[in-house]
Amino acid sequence: MTALHRVAVLALDRVIAFELGIPSRIFGSATAPDGSPLYQVQTCTMDGGPVATSSDFRIAVDHGPELLEQADTVLVPAARDLGPPYLDGRLTPELAAALARIRPGARVASICTGAFVLASAGLLDGRPATTHWRYTDRFAELFPQVRLAPDVLYTDDGDVLTSGGVAAGVDLCLHMVRRDHGGAVANQVARHCLVPPWREGGQRQYVDLPVPPAAPTGSTAAARSWALEHLAEPPALRELADRAGMSVRTFTRRFREETGSSPGQWLTVQRTARARELLELTDLSIDQVARQSGFGTAASLRSQLRGRLDVPPSTYRRTFRAAAD
Repeated sequence: MTALHRVAVLALDRVIAFELGIPSRIFGSATAPDGSPLYQVQTCTMDGGPVATSSDFRIAVDHGPELLEQADTVLVPAARDLGPPYLDGRLTPELAAALARIRPGARVASICTGAFVLASAGLLDGRPATTHWRYTDRFAELFPQVRLAPDVLYTDDGDVLTSGGVAAGVDLCLHMVRRDHGGAVANQVARHCLVPPWREGGQRQYVDLPVPPAAPTGSTAAARSWALEHLAEPPALRELADRAGMSVRTFTRRFREETGSSPGQWLTVQRTARARELLELTDLSIDQVARQSGFGTAASLRSQLRGRLDVPPSTYRRTFRAAAD
């Protein structure tokens, strides 16, 4: 039987309720093949008492800061207040004392502005980190010693991880499940929670796109669906446009309006996703993965994974298959 990985979620005053619930929902949905849970998720506060949320209700918890002493992973979700001890670079004595209980070797992570707490405690010094895009300027001003990555969804520096706001917290928790137990378990959790199985940590948090106008002559959805079924045979732009019943120029414009990227960029992301899935869940050779994902050659696949994930295919496979084996 797999030992339970203990996750402690530290709820601060005015905690954002949605983000507080993310760890329990994601980690709590991860199970072994026999259906047994893989994580134990518990919530604590600085003193064991109830705290207000950012909404119109309070939460009562069963644990105080002593929970942090036994946790394998400690997660700090965002809180609403812009004053101490959250977004001003200082910790209250109570919060500093609670964080000091985290045992050496524990994994520590934050969601959204929870990164301000980790940075204030010195846990992000010299490390890559991110936070909600709205607060990155303030973060950079307060913590010049942190290697801020302002646009990414999440960062992973081994035992310290951070994410942007709201849905990026889902991506971060799924990433940790994938790292702990492999792609099959993470994909199962994603299906259970009806969320995408993964988004790259380096993907931008926020893209300011205009709302697409009404599409009286149809959309590119059918062409995109067909392309996903034929990634091993990279379709030409003209072929995709014909399937959408549009000129190449109209198709390209409509495609960008609907997806936020060009057809070529979108196809590269989809091929990378397929390659990752094949590397995690099959024993296909690197050459076979390259062909079936539409990259054609192992060299092209290596180039794409190095560029997007900073790892070669063989290392990626070892990392995520080893967790599941």
